[in-house]
Amino acid sequence: MGTAINPPESTRTLPPTTRRRGRLQLILILLLTVGPMVLATCMYQLKFWLPESRSYHGELIGNGQSRAALGVTADEQRWQLLVTAPQGCATDCQQLVYLARQLQIGLGRDASRATHALAAAHPVDAAYAAKLQLEYPQLQRYALDLPTYTQGAEGNGAAQLWIIDPHGNLVLRYAYGVIGKDVLNDLRLLLKLSNIG
Repeated sequence: MGTAINPPESTRTLPPTTRRRGRLQLILILLLTVGPMVLATCMYQLKFWLPESRSYHGELIGNGQSRAALGVTADEQRWQLLVTAPQGCATDCQQLVYLARQLQIGLGRDASRATHALAAAHPVDAAYAAKLQLEYPQLQRYALDLPTYTQGAEGNGAAQLWIIDPHGNLVLRYAYGVIGKDVLNDLRLLLKLSNIG
């Protein structure tokens, strides 16, 4: 008595509708996994479908510039509130230095994740230097290379406040007269979203 032997798998053929359904499923899976990445890359490169609203108050620096592009040489590994003073530290600069210190204090338990600093192209006068030493003991001070700053930073030569990430990248820029609460909200959001610094 003979027994029926099933043919090997390789010789079996699937009905055409099953093969088409399998191909369609494969294409859908590829579109769902690769499609969003391709769309996001195209949106970024071609700058379309960009949202009009934003959640930050300063000017976003998204071109990969570092602290060195401002003419500042520093090796800070924390978030930094940097005041740049290309024309000397006059009233606007002094207000921004005060604001930077208050912002760091305003971070509360995250205050150790940030520093405040002043980069001036010209030495500050003796009275203000004494005040900085007395009232701003944690203020870091740097020399500002004016030709590099003029080339790398936009602005009219006025003092500006910058938020710089722990890798030294410029993130946001603020002009004199900015509302401190807005900068604090931006900085808190950055610290909340960041795992660095």
